Amino acid sequence: MITIIPVRGLPEIRPADDLPRQLLEALAAQGDELRPGDVAVVTSKMVSKAEGRTVLLEEVMPSAFAEEWATRFGKDPRHVEVVLRESRRLVRMDRGLIIAETRHGFICANAGVDASNAARAGELLLLPVDPDASARALRGALRERTGVDVAVVISDTFGRPWRTGQTNVAIGCAGMSALRTYLGEVDPAGHLLVATTIAVADELAGAAELVMGKLDRVPVAVVRGYAYPAPAADVPDEGTVPLVRQAEFDLFR
Repeated sequence: MITIIPVRGLPEIRPADDLPRQLLEALAAQGDELRPGDVAVVTSKMVSKAEGRTVLLEEVMPSAFAEEWATRFGKDPRHVEVVLRESRRLVRMDRGLIIAETRHGFICANAGVDASNAARAGELLLLPVDPDASARALRGALRERTGVDVAVVISDTFGRPWRTGQTNVAIGCAGMSALRTYLGEVDPAGHLLVATTIAVADELAGAAELVMGKLDRVPVAVVRGYAYPAPAADVPDEGTVPLVRQAEFDLFR
């Protein structure tokens, strides 16, 4: 059985806050604790706030390009400017929407820049600089304080081409392989599997969102009972790098 446990009662996160302590205290307050094999799914916004990855609109000077595009579509040019700064590549700008490739290689709306759940009006939240490193640091701190080995997934909400609605995906991962590959295995009908690789870190992030919600102020969930794939011995901490499709295999570029 797989159980998904919302971690409630966490305070508003501020720069340099002790996330591991707050997570463990909130879990203890509801009569629980981390167990070996748990997966702690943490929203990127929580990590971004702790790492100071925020921008105040009043401090942003928009470029002429941001001004022109924002005026055309009724957007805040300062917000557009921050999106442009966080983008490595603009995939599509149309109908007031910006789809961009971030420096991490993620393709998402507004390069992950978001005003929702910010601590105050006029503040934008940016993605962590290195979500995989953030996941490794959090996992290490949790193990040091509890003696328990868990995996950590940092999640964010992405839209999907050809599908309506958003879902949570993994943008950071530590302590587990982000993919479960079936390549070389044989299905019950005797067919050799040559293409099946499941993005289990994304599936864990999506499952955790079911108890997090968007308005419930639950930025952490613990997934218990899932036998996640261990990291490869030769690359013990590759994080979410395998989830990003390499350009030469991307048929839509």
